[in-house]
Amino acid sequence: MSESETTRAASGLKRCRLCPRGCGINRLAGDKGFCGAGPNARVALASLHHWEEPCLSGDRGSGTVFFSHCNLRCVFCQNYAISQDGAGKEVSIERLGEIFLQQQTRGAHNLNLVSPTPYVPHILVAIDRAREGGFSLPVVYNTNSYETTATIRALAGYVDIYLPDLKYFEPRIAVKYSAAPDYFHHAAKAVEAMVKQVGPPLLGNDGLMRRGVIIRHLLLPGYVEDSKRVVEYIHRTFGDAVFVSLMSQYTPVYRAAGHPEINRTVEPAEYTALVEYASSLGVNHGFVQEGGAARESFIPEFDLRGV
Repeated sequence: MSESETTRAASGLKRCRLCPRGCGINRLAGDKGFCGAGPNARVALASLHHWEEPCLSGDRGSGTVFFSHCNLRCVFCQNYAISQDGAGKEVSIERLGEIFLQQQTRGAHNLNLVSPTPYVPHILVAIDRAREGGFSLPVVYNTNSYETTATIRALAGYVDIYLPDLKYFEPRIAVKYSAAPDYFHHAAKAVEAMVKQVGPPLLGNDGLMRRGVIIRHLLLPGYVEDSKRVVEYIHRTFGDAVFVSLMSQYTPVYRAAGHPEINRTVEPAEYTALVEYASSLGVNHGFVQEGGAARESFIPEFDLRGV
């Protein structure tokens, strides 16, 4: 990697403010902020994933690259082994670019960057290097949406498809379960920046997404009303300019047992109420999940495959 590439990748790490935490620490010196990420990208799994939305998974799978560490503290996180415990392997930017190219060689329909926020500087340079080697897949930015608009702006020309969560509307819920009372404030601005950047959904003749935004919302047990407020905001703000993915797959893992009110799966009646509410608003473009989605067997095994 050239000196200019090294400088470019390092520039965002000297006083890290990649996310709303704004820790301002020097990751290059080994300092660690809220998320725990260090100076190098850390990856836990690179695989072909068949359980994303159909327009992403297709018949060959989405080329997921799971990054370690996270700027939220979700007590129910399915991927806690990597998001909270930091399982994974440090990789150079050169290796990261190779991983991106290998996903294309495997036949992935797209490159799906999962929890990428702490490593945006690394990712941008790695994509440039991969493109020099013939990389041409659509890039999916799969995020919890606790982002700054500055980081989203930096992704222009690199990301084709945004796959953001919109987890909570009420601050009291966001702080209780993810330690982020200002979650909606920042997530809403970030998602608005994503939609402005890439525009409405664009699908090819094969039904696969080429560009656009799919906003995901995971229904938590007992929180249908907060979910309705999230869905109402999405529809009022974006209308048909985004796809909406309503998820029922909540599984009580990690520290959910310490919160009895969410230490259960979602009742079918709860999910039906949310879907019917979305339909009543006029939400016509999106995805719902069939029964049986809440299973631990759907959680990936982070065994460093492809890393």
